[in-house]
Amino acid sequence: MNVFTIARKELNSYFRSPIAYGIMGFYALVTGFIFYSAVGYFVSASLRAAQMGQSTPMNVDEWVVRNLLGNSNVMGLFIIPILTMRSFAEEKRTGTMELLVTSPLRDSEIIIGKWLGALAMYTTLLGLLAVNLVTLYAYGTPDWRPMLAGFLGLWLEGGALLAIGIFISSTTRNQIVAATSSFCTLLLLWILDWVTQFDSSALTKVIGYLAVVSHFEPFSRGVIDSKDVVYYITMIGLGLFLTARSMDSMRWRA
Repeated sequence: MNVFTIARKELNSYFRSPIAYGIMGFYALVTGFIFYSAVGYFVSASLRAAQMGQSTPMNVDEWVVRNLLGNSNVMGLFIIPILTMRSFAEEKRTGTMELLVTSPLRDSEIIIGKWLGALAMYTTLLGLLAVNLVTLYAYGTPDWRPMLAGFLGLWLEGGALLAIGIFISSTTRNQIVAATSSFCTLLLLWILDWVTQFDSSALTKVIGYLAVVSHFEPFSRGVIDSKDVVYYITMIGLGLFLTARSMDSMRWRA
């Protein structure tokens, strides 16, 4: 199938350059340090609580799992623009974009294939994150359901942000411009709900609803709400739709 052929080609292109190895190394190092620090703080706080005679045990899901997932979510702001910056910008720079838009491949196949390739790379990073959390089972019995919900939230949000990043990459031939524009756009979507802290008007609520991080919070608490799932799926569809319109423009000019 053409979509999966393009996705495989896109994924392979990451590993043919230092990008994948650099991102994976950075991600593993930072998440490993965060996990080590969170576990260390949890153990220390648990010992202090026991010495003070507190009978209620501390929650590892709250102190370790949610902390790690939340910080990993922040890292996505920096990693996703790097993953998507070359999707179309590199094709334009090298001149292969003209071959794509004039090929018998449908625009939808090209777009979805590139998105799936980037999503596969992002899923690989989440696999590295999961290695940290699996080690918790060697020393305890954390609840796997909030953990699974958190990973689902990270995956859905990553898919939405990747779709937006791919659209931005399709509008320029410069990878640095694509990465910078994607980061600024994702950061804006991240902080939109700040306005709800000092204003409660209907418009403010709508703006706050568009913030990606507000829809991740329930997942990080182990709650899977259909409205949050629909939001991320809608954002994925919007990003891919805008990319298709950008492709239409390129095909027309070609």
